[in-house]
Amino acid sequence: MNDNELNAFILRALEEDSADGDHSSLASIPASTTGRARLIIKEKGIIAGIRLAPLIFRLTDPSLRTEILIKDGSQVSPGDIALTVNGKVQSILRAERIVLNIMQRMSGIATSTSLYVDKIKDTKAQITDTRKTTPGMRALEKEAVRIGGGINHRMGLYDMIMLKDNHIDYAGGISEAIALTKEYLRKNRLNLKIEVESRNLQEVHEILQAGGVDRIMLDNFSIPMTAEAVKVIGNRCETESSGGITLENVRDYAQCGVDFISIGALTHHIKSLDMSLKAF
Repeated sequence: MNDNELNAFILRALEEDSADGDHSSLASIPASTTGRARLIIKEKGIIAGIRLAPLIFRLTDPSLRTEILIKDGSQVSPGDIALTVNGKVQSILRAERIVLNIMQRMSGIATSTSLYVDKIKDTKAQITDTRKTTPGMRALEKEAVRIGGGINHRMGLYDMIMLKDNHIDYAGGISEAIALTKEYLRKNRLNLKIEVESRNLQEVHEILQAGGVDRIMLDNFSIPMTAEAVKVIGNRCETESSGGITLENVRDYAQCGVDFISIGALTHHIKSLDMSLKAF
């Protein structure tokens, strides 16, 4: 998300929330009233999205002044003060919920990601996200994954070929889907990596026989099947485990020798990190 896209996203969020005005603040607080507020952490975790707070406050009201006290990626605990802001109280209150919504969600994603990363830190596997993101927030949610120590899979449908079960079934089979894909890339002069999903060991063999792919996804494989698939594939292409991965079993999958472990729950099934903005 470039600066223009980010600005537009924040302005849309402000418009969605306040439309023709924050009537609660307009009704109860004189326009000239100034004050201070601080962002208080209420739960242990990894903070993410704090770099966006000054921009949100500034787009709400250019006269607001923000001081960042904790950097993105830092471990935080209840009672920590992440930032302070001072200026017109009406403006602080208008920006409050947008700042919290973004930072709480990003921090929850970063915290969850860090737990998975820590579980497999002594293996070669890397934790990666998926396209299971909130519409309009993909770039920020994937940034939060990186802050938590994970890496990003493809950003969208445009930057990597990923042949999943439906592609394969509609194309008429694995070899047909791969052949059509290679021809499409050649004709359109595109240099995109190809990943193909496999549902069992037989499909792993079919993908390897077709050749020319960069990564094989082992979708919903058991741990023994994953270990067997990694042996079969060897160093012919990258391997990725996906489906049914939890904190309880992620290490078992990593110890099978896969290169990547993709976890949709990082961005679509998360608990936001609790924090609040309070006057002081």
